[in-house]
Amino acid sequence: MSISSVIKSIQDIMRKDAGVDGDAQRLGQMSWLLFLKVFDAQEEELEFELDDYREPIPTKYLWRNWAADNQGITGDELLEFINDDLFPTLKNLTAPKDTNPRGFVVKEAFSDAFNYMKNGTLLRQVINKLNEIDFTDSKERHLFGDIYEQILRDLQSAGNAGEFYTPRAVTRFIVNRLDPKLGEQIMDPATGTGGFLACAFDHVKNNYVENAADHQTLQKQIHGVEKKQLPHLLCITNMMLHGIEVPVQIKHGNTLNKPLSNWDSNINVIATNPPFGGTEEDGIEKNFPAEMQTRETADLFLQLIVEVLDKDGRAGVVLPDGTLFGEGVKTKIKKMLTEECNLHTIVRLPNGVFNPYTGIKTNILFFTKGQPTKQVWFYEHPYPEGVKNYSKTKPMKFEEFQQEIDWWGNEADGFASRIETKQAWKVSIEDIIERNFNLDIKNPYQDEVVSHDPEELLANYQQQQQDIKALRDQLKGILGDALSSTTQGKMQGGE
Repeated sequence: MSISSVIKSIQDIMRKDAGVDGDAQRLGQMSWLLFLKVFDAQEEELEFELDDYREPIPTKYLWRNWAADNQGITGDELLEFINDDLFPTLKNLTAPKDTNPRGFVVKEAFSDAFNYMKNGTLLRQVINKLNEIDFTDSKERHLFGDIYEQILRDLQSAGNAGEFYTPRAVTRFIVNRLDPKLGEQIMDPATGTGGFLACAFDHVKNNYVENAADHQTLQKQIHGVEKKQLPHLLCITNMMLHGIEVPVQIKHGNTLNKPLSNWDSNINVIATNPPFGGTEEDGIEKNFPAEMQTRETADLFLQLIVEVLDKDGRAGVVLPDGTLFGEGVKTKIKKMLTEECNLHTIVRLPNGVFNPYTGIKTNILFFTKGQPTKQVWFYEHPYPEGVKNYSKTKPMKFEEFQQEIDWWGNEADGFASRIETKQAWKVSIEDIIERNFNLDIKNPYQDEVVSHDPEELLANYQQQQQDIKALRDQLKGILGDALSSTTQGKMQGGE
C-alpha cells in the first residue's frame, strides 16, 4: 500500500471515532503519533551510531516498546496507557535542554498535545496503519517527506486564520535567491510547519555539505519559533524527517512576546511568510518602540526581522499589498526599513498564488541590512502562457521563477546587469520618499488588458470579492490601531 493510501486509511479510521471532531483534530491526533514514530526511528539510528548513546525518555514510552507490535495492547488498556501514563510522563519529563536536548524536544512537542480518540480499538488500527511506513528506510522517509506536504495542506484546509501554507514554488525561489551558506545562522521567526527551514536545510546540504563535520555544523544553523502547538509539532517532525537530529532550536512560543531591544542581531538569513491580516493580543505592541507600535502582526514581524539580522544579513519576506500602500505606522516602518537596509528587490506576485486559502495579493521583499536603499527594483511576475489563475489543483511551479533568476544579477556589483523590461522597472529612493514610502508602484510598461472571456471575467470577479474582503480586514486593523492611539493620547492628555 502506498504512503498516501496509508494516510487516507488513517483519516478514514479516525472518522469513526466519536472523540475526533473535524480535520483539525484528526491532524492533531495524527501529528503526535507521527512524531513519536519518527522520533523512535531516529533514536534507533543514533543508538547504532553513538558510542555514548543514552535514551532521552524512559524506554517503555519509545514507539517500539508499546506500539510496534500489531498484536500489542488495544482497547481500554491502550487508552489507559496513553491517557494516564504516556501523556502525563512526556508532558512532565525532567529533560534539561543542555544535558538532555532530545528529551527536551519531546517534552516541548507534548506540552499542548492531546489524545482525542476515545475508542482504543480504533486507535490500535491507526497505530498499525502507521507501522506500515518504515522511517528507518531513507527512501521511504524521503517519500514521506512529499506526503507530509499534503498533510500540511490539509492543515491549511482545516482553517487557521491568518496562516497560509506557502506554496513550495515560492519557498524554493526565496531560499534559492538568498542562497544560505554553511555556517550561516538561518531563521524563520514565524515558522509554521517548517517549509522555509526544511527548504533552507536541503539547500545548504545539497550545495555546501561535504563531510560529517559539515553536517554537524548545519544541524546548529536552523532556528525557528512557532506560536501554535499543532504547527510546532508538525514542524519538529518535518525537521527530523529532513535529517535534523535534535530540533531543539525550533521553539514553541510567540516571537513577538519579547522586547525588541532584547534581541541579538546575529542572524545571517531570514526566509519567512509572517501571518498577515491578523492582529496580536493586547500588550504585545508594548515590546516595540512607541512610534512603531501597532497590533497588526505582519508590521511587527517586519520590525523584528530588521532588528535580528546581523550586518550584511539578508531576508526574503512575503508581505501583502497592504504593507506596500499602508500609511501611518506602516509608513514609519518602511522608512526605517529603507534607511537601515538595502531594499533592492520587490517581486510582485499575481493573483491566486495562495488560492484557495486567501485572495490577498502578495509580494516578496528582498533586503540586506547595513546599507540604506538607493533604488528599488520591481519585478512583476506574470502568469505562464495559457494560465489565467492558480488553484489548489494547478498551483504555481518553481520553474516559472527561472525568468527572475536569469534576470537577477549580483548584489556585490549593485545588480549592474539588471535591465528594465516589460516585467522589471526601478524606482529611486527620492521618488519613494516623495510618494511618502508608498511602495505600491504599478508596472509603467504594461497597459491593463481587457478580456471578455466569461470564465476569466467570473474568476476576476471572485478575485475582486476576495480582495475587497482582505482589504476590509486590513482596514479594520488600521482603524483599530488609530482608535487605540487616539484613546492613549486622550488618556495621556488628561493626566
